[in-house]
Amino acid sequence: MQKQTAPVRSAVVVNPTKVADLDDLRTAVDATLAEAGWAAPIWLETTVAEPGRTQARDAVAAGVDVVFACGGDGTVMSCVAGLVGTDVALAILPAGTGNLLAANLGLSTDLAAGLEVAVERQTRRLDVGRLDDERCFVVMAGMGFDASMLAATSEQAKARIGWPAYVAGAVRHLRDRPVPVRVQIDDQPPVRTRARTVLVANVGRLQGGMTLLADAEPDDGLLDVAVLTPRTLRHWLALAWALVRGRRRVPRMQVYRGREVSVMSDRDQPRELDGDLIEPGATLRVTVQPAALLLCVPRPADDPDLSVDAGAAARRGAALVERTRHPR
Repeated sequence: MQKQTAPVRSAVVVNPTKVADLDDLRTAVDATLAEAGWAAPIWLETTVAEPGRTQARDAVAAGVDVVFACGGDGTVMSCVAGLVGTDVALAILPAGTGNLLAANLGLSTDLAAGLEVAVERQTRRLDVGRLDDERCFVVMAGMGFDASMLAATSEQAKARIGWPAYVAGAVRHLRDRPVPVRVQIDDQPPVRTRARTVLVANVGRLQGGMTLLADAEPDDGLLDVAVLTPRTLRHWLALAWALVRGRRRVPRMQVYRGREVSVMSDRDQPRELDGDLIEPGATLRVTVQPAALLLCVPRPADDPDLSVDAGAAARRGAALVERTRHPR
C-alpha cells in the first residue's frame, strides 16, 4: 500500500498596493495550486507598518512548506527576513516594478513561471547578507550612486516602462562627485578610494539582465564587493559598454570578496537593499549568513546562474495555468 502524503501547505504574503486586481490574483493562484494538488494557501496582506516579515513568520508558525512573496523588492526583502534560518521555502510572485531578485531568477513579472517554479519543488540554499541592524538581503546592498538612481526614479515611470525607467534616474546623477570611502574586507587593511558607488553582492545580475559580477555565486559563503570609480562621462560610457558586451573585466571597477564587509564614508550616503531604498547612512556593514534561505528556483538547481531553465519553467507554468481554465 502506497503511503499517503499530505498536500503541500503554502501562504501568500501579498502587497495589495502592487496588485491591480487582488481578487483575480487570488483566483488564479488558488486554482493553479489546487490543480497541482496543493492545499488552499493562506493569504496574508502586508501593511506599511508590517511589510512582510511578520506575515512570513506567522506563516512559518502556521506550519506551511512554502511562502510566496507577491509584491516588489521591499516585500521580498521583508519575507526573506522572516524566513532566514528556517526550512520554509520562499517563492517569488513578482508584482512590483523593480523585482531585482526575480530578475536574477529570470522570472520578470511572469506569474505562471513563479507558480511553476514553486510547484516543481526545486529548491536551493542561498547565502543571505545581514546588516548590523539585522536587516537582510539576497541580491545586493549598495551605497552611493545606485541608491541615488533608485531615489530619482518615479514609481509611475517604472510602472509604465519597467526597468528602462532607471536610465533616466541614472542620468540625473552621472555628474555627482565621487566621495571618499574606506572599504574593509574581513580583517584585511581598509582600501581607501574615491568611489561613486559600492555594491555588496550575493548575486551578480543587475536590472535589465546585465551581469555586473560574473563570479558572484549565491551559495559560496562569500560576498562580492564592487567599487565603482568613474569620474567622467567617458568613464561611465566605457563601464556601461563593458557591461552590455558581457565583459568579465569592467573598467573603473575594483572587485573584492569576503565574509564581512564594512563601507565607511565621511558623511551620510543614500543606501539600498535589494533595490529598495533604506535610510541614508555613513556606513554599510554586512556579514554573510551562509545557506540561510531556502529558495524555489528554476531547474537545474546547481548552476551559478539562478535563471537557468527559467524560460522553460515559464512555458510549463503557462500550461499549468491553462489547465485550470480548461479542466478535463
